[in-house]
Amino acid sequence: MPFLASPLKRRALPALLLAAPALAQDWPSRPIRLIVPFTPGGPVDVVARLLAERLRDLLGQPVLIENRAGAGGSLGVRQVATSPPDGTALVLTSSSLAIWPAMHPQGGLDPRQDLTPISLVADIATTIVARPGGPLGDLSALLRAARAEAGAITYGTSGIGSSNHLSGALFAAMAGVVLTHVPYRGASVAMNALMSRDIDIVFASTVETLPAHRDGRARILAVTTPGRIPSLPDVPAANEAVPGYVAPNWFALAGPPGLPSAILSRLSAALAMIGQDGTFQARLADLGAIPRLSPPEQLAARLAEDIPTWRRVAEDAGIRAE
Repeated sequence: MPFLASPLKRRALPALLLAAPALAQDWPSRPIRLIVPFTPGGPVDVVARLLAERLRDLLGQPVLIENRAGAGGSLGVRQVATSPPDGTALVLTSSSLAIWPAMHPQGGLDPRQDLTPISLVADIATTIVARPGGPLGDLSALLRAARAEAGAITYGTSGIGSSNHLSGALFAAMAGVVLTHVPYRGASVAMNALMSRDIDIVFASTVETLPAHRDGRARILAVTTPGRIPSLPDVPAANEAVPGYVAPNWFALAGPPGLPSAILSRLSAALAMIGQDGTFQARLADLGAIPRLSPPEQLAARLAEDIPTWRRVAEDAGIRAE
């Protein structure tokens, strides 16, 4: 059953849609709630605050961040999916949006149907990180160690079913090795475990790993992007050692289903202006991210591509949500 197919939702949605053109004429006339379905201080939260500041200036209304963490990011997404399509509730989330259907095939939340795509906001690299000065000094050493003894190398992530978890599972499958997954309650906890020598490597985004890499507390062995990234030009892409391996990680903005075209058009225009903002670009680059302020169609296409990909990865690796 589709997530929005409850009797209450079926009764309420037609009336909301009929009212949508009138709502859109003077939008935004009230503050906008930007839901972040993760805890404060994480990578999505950091980017959301940068985006909210600029949307506020362009739209002339406060853009208020609300952190609604829980259920692998779906709690906040569900909140927006069931909100009125009046443009006052939006969600900024990660590529976990494309992973949720794989983790919860009976969960009733399909972002292709239950949200209005607005924009890809940024591509942000997932990194493979080890301790500096240890035996895993580069990706070749990691692969040699993993091939020498199946399961001996442990990798930490931000949790079961996270994008980091599936990135690691896909890497192991394509490299032909067995890695032992160790889930933590957040990437920062996994990074602490790495530095405490509890695990061997971590899969996490540049937001969590770049500071430690820059000050010498950790060493980024590779990025999971199609090629090297501008903020780490000397760090190889993992597919230089494992041909064909790419694990996309992105942030995106979406709204409730039925978002009026007038609101969507105004948001798209504002986002296009933000994409040309040099300061915004520089702030994202400092996080290891690449701006991707895009038309809605590009987010829709990304979801259509990534959802079946991550479903196959989860099925092949036997990964299911707790």
